[in-house]
Amino acid sequence: MKGLILNDKNPSKIEVREVELPELKDDEVLVEVKAAALNHRDQWCREGRYPNIRNGVVLGSDGAGVVSKVGKNVDSKWLETEVVINSAMNWGEDQKAQSKDFEILGMPSHGTFAQYVIVKADRLHEKPEHFNWEQAGALPLGGLTAYRAVFFHGKVEKGQKVLVTGFGGGVAQYAAQFAIAAGGEVYVSSGHDQKIEVAKKQGAKGGFNYKEEAWTEQAKKETGGFDLVIDSAVGDTWGKLLKVMNPGAKLVFYGATLGNPKELDMRRVFWNQLTIQGSTMGSDADFKEMLAFVQEKQILPVIDKVYKLEEAVEAFDRMKAGDQIGKIVISMD
Repeated sequence: MKGLILNDKNPSKIEVREVELPELKDDEVLVEVKAAALNHRDQWCREGRYPNIRNGVVLGSDGAGVVSKVGKNVDSKWLETEVVINSAMNWGEDQKAQSKDFEILGMPSHGTFAQYVIVKADRLHEKPEHFNWEQAGALPLGGLTAYRAVFFHGKVEKGQKVLVTGFGGGVAQYAAQFAIAAGGEVYVSSGHDQKIEVAKKQGAKGGFNYKEEAWTEQAKKETGGFDLVIDSAVGDTWGKLLKVMNPGAKLVFYGATLGNPKELDMRRVFWNQLTIQGSTMGSDADFKEMLAFVQEKQILPVIDKVYKLEEAVEAFDRMKAGDQIGKIVISMD
């Protein structure tokens, strides 16, 4: 089969080539991949910035397709079923945090940027009926991460003022949609006015361009402050985020793309009774709840652009540039 592998000897660090999958184990299934989507971890693997990376591994965590073969201990009902794949593996029994064996599909195990992928049967869920293949392939990792941040940790409530930073990326667009569907008064921040306009069309109350020096003053004046902030950047942006948070508010962050903050006003944190909460992808329970919520609210992933497998380098470069609004998808058809 054809697959997109990591190869640090190649100038682009990735290449499409023939890949041989291992034998199917008794508790596994073979899925014919219809669509898969990029996540930042794929680009970080390409750049050598992710742990336990190795050449020859098929990248890709998000994916959806049709089950074409099942192991002998797997219920045959799954054959020919249209599925989405939960790429979070070995979460463990503790809902509060992942186990030491937690792993994400696509590195170090073969992922979804291929014509076929092998996963354990317990990673399968039926594809939401209102999704096409590109939407289904774009949901799993980003949707799960956003759901845990907004609901399990953020505990969003109707009428709360919510700020989702960095709108345009996959997780952020899900976080905004989820919080809007839950009845929150949602605002976004972005470095691109075009992305803010997209968020407004989805139901956001407004947005702020964080490249503008006085955006925090504008946000405070317009909203009165936020009860919940969902962030993935950290870095020195946190000093400004703390200033727009109401007393008793919570900041949930699921990444640190800008690194650690040089300074953090801890006096503001304790005096205003603020909570800072880390989050990651979620548990199996989170995934089931996320799927049910998506189907109940008829939420549709925002698709930025669809590429063919042979165009993967172009797709990765688009993610690296940060130009996307929503998910970048690779179609196998």
